[in-house]
Amino acid sequence: MSGLRKRSVLISGHQTSVSLEQEFWDELATIAANRSLSINALVGEIDRARDGDSNLSSSLRVHVLEHLRGGQAEDPTPAPPE
Repeated sequence: MSGLRKRSVLISGHQTSVSLEQEFWDELATIAANRSLSINALVGEIDRARDGDSNLSSSLRVHVLEHLRGGQAEDPTPAPPE
């Protein structure tokens, strides 16, 4: 896994910095593109949905993890016979 990469994002008209590993930024970009959103819009949605006890970077990582877990659970491709 790569080191942290800090990026500026615009949330509700306010700019903030978020540090995530490049792999998480890549997956957030994929999720956003699949939903026809900008990364800023996706991050804004995640920010609005998080509880006050979690920081934004953690919420973004958990969102990616939940997305990936959900995608695997919904995979309609049957497993090959053993």
